Amino acid sequence: MTANRRSRNITEGVARAPNRSMYYAMGYQKSDFANPMIGIANGHSTITPCNSGLQPLADAAVVAIKAAGGNPQTFGTPTISDGMSMGTEGMKYSLISREVIADCVETAVQGQWMDGVLVLGGCDKNMPGGMIGILRANVPAIYVYGGTIKPGNWKGKDLTIVSIFEAVGEFSRGRMSEEDFEGIEKNSVPGTGSCGGMYTANTMSSSFEALGMSLLGSSTMANPDAEKLDSTAESARVLVEAVRKNLRPLDIVTRKSIENAVALIMATGGSTNAVLHYLAIAHAAGIDWTIDDFERMRKRVPVICDLKPSGQYVATDLHVAGGIPQVMKLLLDAGLMHGDCMTITGRTIAEELADVPSVPRADQKVIFPIDKALYEQGHLAILKGNLSPEGAVAKITGLKNPVLTGPARVFDDEQSALAAIMGDKIKAGDVLVLRYLGPKGAPGMPEMLAPTSAIIGAGLGESVALITDGRFSGGTWGMVVGHVAPEAAAGGLIGLVQEGDPITVDAYKLLLQLDVDDAEIARRRAQWKAPAPRYTRGVLAKFAKLASSASRGAVTDAFDD
Repeated sequence: MTANRRSRNITEGVARAPNRSMYYAMGYQKSDFANPMIGIANGHSTITPCNSGLQPLADAAVVAIKAAGGNPQTFGTPTISDGMSMGTEGMKYSLISREVIADCVETAVQGQWMDGVLVLGGCDKNMPGGMIGILRANVPAIYVYGGTIKPGNWKGKDLTIVSIFEAVGEFSRGRMSEEDFEGIEKNSVPGTGSCGGMYTANTMSSSFEALGMSLLGSSTMANPDAEKLDSTAESARVLVEAVRKNLRPLDIVTRKSIENAVALIMATGGSTNAVLHYLAIAHAAGIDWTIDDFERMRKRVPVICDLKPSGQYVATDLHVAGGIPQVMKLLLDAGLMHGDCMTITGRTIAEELADVPSVPRADQKVIFPIDKALYEQGHLAILKGNLSPEGAVAKITGLKNPVLTGPARVFDDEQSALAAIMGDKIKAGDVLVLRYLGPKGAPGMPEMLAPTSAIIGAGLGESVALITDGRFSGGTWGMVVGHVAPEAAAGGLIGLVQEGDPITVDAYKLLLQLDVDDAEIARRRAQWKAPAPRYTRGVLAKFAKLASSASRGAVTDAFDD
């Protein structure tokens, strides 16, 4: 075994004694110092069901690391529950938590000179935050997803967290009984695990299998099931072996492996947030990857999984149908995945998939063969135009009306937009503009699940468009365009839109256009003044000061601008 890095870099003799004495206080023996120090970044918390089931997994990792000859060192990372903070001031902290988690992982691993790290997380930002920290530290690492939740049920209908947000809109319009509203509220989240559709948590965790940084099959397991404990223990054993081989994240995460991850996201109908997060992951890895690369991948990769929010099934259904390995095998056979990419096991993607069937099982309806794809091209499109010269992100598959030109209904905050929807002031054909909600403007780029779900609940999902410089939940569907860049607070054209202006959203032409003449736009721009910062102290102020454009991942360490 390679000697511990701490031992190699600390002066021999007397100088080592103070360092070792701290470990003796925690029960270490002299022989332990020949073994690698393996961090466990534990995202357990009782804040959210996404993370409240993580502690047993962390305990299993500790046991497995010890059995494999490593010294487990557990430290904590925070989480913000998107589902609980949605529609509140707290949602501004959600994206920020990605950066805090990344900083936690990097700081603990580097500050304590760990030889490897297992990152364990559940809620949406746990995955990209952990991966960014892993890449910055670049010691052997593996990501362990805490597992998905099982679907809720009310009157024979499967439910997810999005069900209750949409029920709010239906109930407020008199389209749902109080009995059903309360039944959905009480039953949509039945236990531990992350939100069950192909929303952001399951999108990111699934993509980590294709990236090569998580064990195959691990991302669609349900948190309460015994196989999740077994998979965590196996992940820990694989990590200790990777430390012995000195197999590092930057040996695995390459431009080609990011293409694999994005291909998987397109094939499964994943979250719009994946665009933002993979821009940030590529930045952390020092890989040349731009927002236009997503559009390049979209044109190549079909959607072959029928998963919520736009489809019928949830992650546990996908697991039974063959999981992410089955989807990857179909993509590999079609030449849409790089089989020579390395994985954390030390084997290539092709070697890992060798025993996976080339044809999905006939007794399932979740995964479709390539030649029977649900959509011939991917769903995450990059729209450009005068409103978004740096790009904006939209889900364009399944839209009945993919082109809409309508009058702008302008809101400078989420709450006033939600009030207008709930108050029956938004009509078919309107284009809602929610602005000053970007990385700098909000700050924190909150998700707009409350207004988009209210639109769906009001029966306007196919006839109203919504554009924003904020984000959307992975559970959002409909004619919605987010991540508009540059954002309003940075002088983007979205900040100059006035009530009633005609706006065109065209999914065919990938166009987002303010239909106002250039002279009028110039006049408005001359009168525009940047708003004063909403926060001048604390983490929100720091994020507003440091965050890059959404078109670059809203990262906080892009100091080359």
